[in-house]
Amino acid sequence: MSKNKEKENNTHPEDIKENPKDASVNNEDENEENKMVTIPLKEYAAQLEEIDHLTTKADEFSDGWQRERAEFANYRKRMSRDLDAQKIDYQVNIIKKYLAVKDDLDRALKNVPESLNDEPWLNGIELIDQKLSALLESESIETVPAEGQAFDPTIHEAISNEENDEVESGFIIEVVQQGYKLGNRVIRPALVRVSK
Repeated sequence: MSKNKEKENNTHPEDIKENPKDASVNNEDENEENKMVTIPLKEYAAQLEEIDHLTTKADEFSDGWQRERAEFANYRKRMSRDLDAQKIDYQVNIIKKYLAVKDDLDRALKNVPESLNDEPWLNGIELIDQKLSALLESESIETVPAEGQAFDPTIHEAISNEENDEVESGFIIEVVQQGYKLGNRVIRPALVRVSK
């Protein structure tokens, strides 16, 4: 075989020149992309108007969606607050039932005859009273300060106004029934006698 024939058979892809027909197809594609389409001015104006209308609608939908989203977030917060308040209400209602028992124990221990002071069962009753006080404390229930305090209608309830030379006017003479609070919330105001 001659060297010329070998050269013809061993052509590299770089040596191959582009076919002129292929080049014209590429040029036609480029011309298609660059062609300008003409439409009547009225149609163009209508399309611009439609675009403006759709843009306005999209803005309205977006604003409405954002408002609804904010309202839903507020609704969730309100529901959470309402649930927390409802839990506290349930807790307060249950604690009020224990307070009635505590009042009875306090009255009983306050009025024990001296002849019974040495009885062993009295120690048991005092222990029950202490356990009930500890239970109330564990639920964050505090007594309302009253004895010797100035009368405060937000935490005290006056059952009488009396002349008293020993206690300054507007101050509490005696606590008839102890008041209780949970945090800043008054569960039950203290029933008091007030000096006038």
